[in-house]
Amino acid sequence: MMPPRGAAGSCRRRRLAPLNEDNGRFLLLAALIAAYLSAGATVFSALESPSEAAAQLRWNRTLHNFSRIFNISLPELRAFLRSYEAAMAAGIRVDALRPRWDFPGAFYFVGTVVSTIGFGMTTPATVAGKVFLIVYGLFGCAGTILFFNLFLERIISLLAFIMKACHERQLRRSGLLPPNFRRGPAMAGVGSLVGWKPSVYHVMLILGIFAITLSCCASAMYTAVEGWNYVDSLYYCFVTFSTIGFGDLVSSQNAAYQNQGLYRFGNFIFILMGVCCIYSLFNVISIVIKQVLNWVLKKFECRCCPKCHKSSARLGRRNAITPGARLRRHNISMDADGQYDSDTEGRRLSGEMISMRELTASNKVSLAILQKQLSETANGYPRNVCINTRQNGFSAGVGALAIMNNRLAETSDSR
Repeated sequence: MMPPRGAAGSCRRRRLAPLNEDNGRFLLLAALIAAYLSAGATVFSALESPSEAAAQLRWNRTLHNFSRIFNISLPELRAFLRSYEAAMAAGIRVDALRPRWDFPGAFYFVGTVVSTIGFGMTTPATVAGKVFLIVYGLFGCAGTILFFNLFLERIISLLAFIMKACHERQLRRSGLLPPNFRRGPAMAGVGSLVGWKPSVYHVMLILGIFAITLSCCASAMYTAVEGWNYVDSLYYCFVTFSTIGFGDLVSSQNAAYQNQGLYRFGNFIFILMGVCCIYSLFNVISIVIKQVLNWVLKKFECRCCPKCHKSSARLGRRNAITPGARLRRHNISMDADGQYDSDTEGRRLSGEMISMRELTASNKVSLAILQKQLSETANGYPRNVCINTRQNGFSAGVGALAIMNNRLAETSDSR
């Protein structure tokens, strides 16, 4: 029986359209970010613009009163203020401050560079310093991002181990596990533990609680030592830990502190742990945002005929996780692998412009093997890794998203 002409035409247009699932998710996220930026600009403009106008009015009144009282012309007074602004940019203040370019100050500067915080209170003034900063920041920022990813692996491994132990304890209490159960080969016979992975929402909750606790403790320290109020200290913690780094508030800048060495060490530890924790939390939140985008795209999916559903299922990228797709992924992948006989045909149907299969077939240390090894820590037993050389080696993603996709349940192929 032939499908209706209108339905067939819509399916044909959908198949010919260049907008696949990855491109659709990218464009949808770009539109949401643009709307988010516009909404944020509207709110901040409404909140801060009246205060800025009032401050400008007060400053103009003060400037004219000073010029009239001390009989100084406005051009001369403005020239003096420009010199003062230049001195502030160079790090000179009226009150005594710590040297900016001694070893502790320079170490604080390079730490803000490689972590991409960039407060801006210290900047190189010489040409040689600026050129060296370009080369130094190139490798330093790359190495620090790698460190953040390795920290993400280990914090997820630790959380997975703890949550798996809690899951086993809950199963023992419910009678689904024997009391003398131990991790090892016997796990293969326990269906509720095979391939178990922690929930992305539970991990997000734990990281959120840890980040809030860390920020509260750091804010208490900054309030006591720097003399800021608690809200300003919380604001500084978020701006610093998220690597935004406005520079309007900067810690450890006075000439001397009580227990100065201990405070500098605590400041370094809080900033390091805060940046790592917020980086991990941001990546978990990004996975949740990706799931929401997949859900939105699912709502716009064409449902005109069963043939369109079958075609769209085969054309889906293997690393594209949509809500509700975990149960049917295994059958879909077997159907797709059995039907695509040639590399050209498989590449054309998957929507990829180039094929990486030859590269991954010759690469002995495949990215997929490294990602599979991350599950051994949480599951407590070695897992057999089977790599299909016909599959794209980058299908699981790279970087932080690959770590999260492999370790968390809602984005995993195993569920």
